[in-house]
Amino acid sequence: MSTTNRLNVVPTVTVLAVVKNRLIGAQRGYKLLKKKADALSLRYRQILKKIVQTKLSMGENMKSASFAWTEAKYVGGDGIKHTVLDSVDGKAEIRVRAYADNVAGVKIPKFNACGSGSLIGASGGGSGETGTTTATTESKSELTGLGRGGKQIQKCKKAYKEALQTLVELASLQTAFLTLDQAIKTTNRRVNALENVVTPRLENTVSYIKGELDELEREEFFRLKKVQAKKKKDAKEREEKEESLSKGEGVVKGEGGSGAGPVGNLIDFANEKDEDLLF
Repeated sequence: MSTTNRLNVVPTVTVLAVVKNRLIGAQRGYKLLKKKADALSLRYRQILKKIVQTKLSMGENMKSASFAWTEAKYVGGDGIKHTVLDSVDGKAEIRVRAYADNVAGVKIPKFNACGSGSLIGASGGGSGETGTTTATTESKSELTGLGRGGKQIQKCKKAYKEALQTLVELASLQTAFLTLDQAIKTTNRRVNALENVVTPRLENTVSYIKGELDELEREEFFRLKKVQAKKKKDAKEREEKEESLSKGEGVVKGEGGSGAGPVGNLIDFANEKDEDLLF
């Protein structure tokens, strides 16, 4: 097995346990990242669908706002711009609030168009500011040139406010779309790396260590078998040598007797009666 497909480690039991733990961690990480990629892809498709719908509504809102602006200019004449500027008090009526949304551990920036409630309250409440704006518009409507010019200005203002809110929503969706796209690419690279590089390399390393340990175990078994066979052979040779020595001693003792063969038991020989003896 090539060392490029596995880790360059020493095949021991301790290293095998460490590599197995790393393999388990890699498999768990792969499962978690796979779930994360699926969640991000699901949210990605939802945002893409919303972007298409928002762009369509954005076109309609901008068309309505442009048409309302044309109507207001027709009603108010060339001096409508000065009338609108005179009615502005220098404070933003719509503020964009930014916050973060968490999707599977990925922070997605979001924007929301909202009214400046604190500024409205400081200026005497929402109804007071609306009444002041209406009164200012009504007071300036005589300068528009035609009747009910203030109503057309308010209609144009409402149309552009809706277009602005749609524009903020579209900006939020576009930002989330780009952020999710980058996060999905990064997550997919990690998933592919774990699936195609890290996990196979660790599995090959585990297989290599197990093979080496099995080979060492077979070598040790063969060595013990040879040692046991050698011990048996030595014991057999020792027994044969002792048996041959014992037979040699018996032959020597038989030659030193009466010639009748090997010497028997001396006690039995003493108990035998001799017929020539009188007592």
